[in-house]
Parts: sequence; structure tokens; C-alpha cells
Amino acid sequence: MIDLGLSKLALIGVVALVVVGPERLPKVARMAGTLMGRAQRYMAEVKSEVNRQVELDELKKMQEAATSAMKDVQSSMKDVESSFAQTTQEVSSNLTENYDDFADDGGYVPTSFKSNLRQGKDSWGVKRAAMPQWYKKTAGVKTRIQSGAARVKRFRRAATQQKAPKSFF
Repeated sequence: MIDLGLSKLALIGVVALVVVGPERLPKVARMAGTLMGRAQRYMAEVKSEVNRQVELDELKKMQEAATSAMKDVQSSMKDVESSFAQTTQEVSSNLTENYDDFADDGGYVPTSFKSNLRQGKDSWGVKRAAMPQWYKKTAGVKTRIQSGAARVKRFRRAATQQKAPKSFF
């Protein structure tokens, strides 16, 4: 950047006053200021456009990396699924072979696992019902369901039955 001190600015001002003249000097100064502002805005736009292009390139690279990682994960998941299916098949065949000799009804067939977690001891409803009432009251857990209209009626009635405080005066 150009190093302009106070003495250099004064020298430029005196030369401009002599060359341009006192009548046209304010107009020339205004025009120079507007041109400098336009140049600065143009440079800022160019910088922002370059930054946008750089960020866009970085985002494209990140997207490509993410898609390749996703493809790797999907391929590994397929490998795991196939190995799991093969292992379960081997285990089920081993179980049926081992139990065929001892069973009276023709063999043991393993049952599939329950996929519905809402049954049994892991159920949300069972866990909630097992909570003691005193804990529900202290923790603020709702024990009764009330509709919105019933709730409004209940609290409006309580508010209207309260007596208004007496005036201080």
C-alpha cells in the first residue's frame, strides 16, 4: 500500500489546487471519492466471489468424501449381513441336528426373536406402571389424562371463585 503521510497529502492538495483551480477542486475531489468507493466495492465483490468459489470446491470435495464413505459403510454392512445370515443358518442347522436325537416330537426348532419391544419387561407401559405412585406425585408425572376443554373449565372455575383482593384505599 502507498504510504501517505500528512506532508504528502498536503503537497498533493496544493498541486491539485494549482492544476485544477479552486472552482473545480470540490467537484474533482467528489468524483475521485466516488471512483475510489466504486473501486473498493468492486474489489470486495471480486474477493467474495473468489471465496464463494473456494468454499464451493471444498463442499464438493467433502460431498465426494461423504458419498465414498457411505458406499464403504454400505458394502461393509452387506458383508456383515451376509456373514450374520450364514452364521445363523449354521447355528440353526447345528441346533436341529443336535436336538433331533433327543426329541420325541421330531426335533427342536428355535423360535425367532421378538422384534416388538413393547411387550414384556422392556415395555414402556410396563416400566411406567411399575413406578410407585408417591414417586409419580413428587416427580410430576401425569397419572390421569384430561382433555384441554376440561382443563380450561377446571382452572377458569377456580380463578373466578377466588375473591378479589381488597383495595388498599
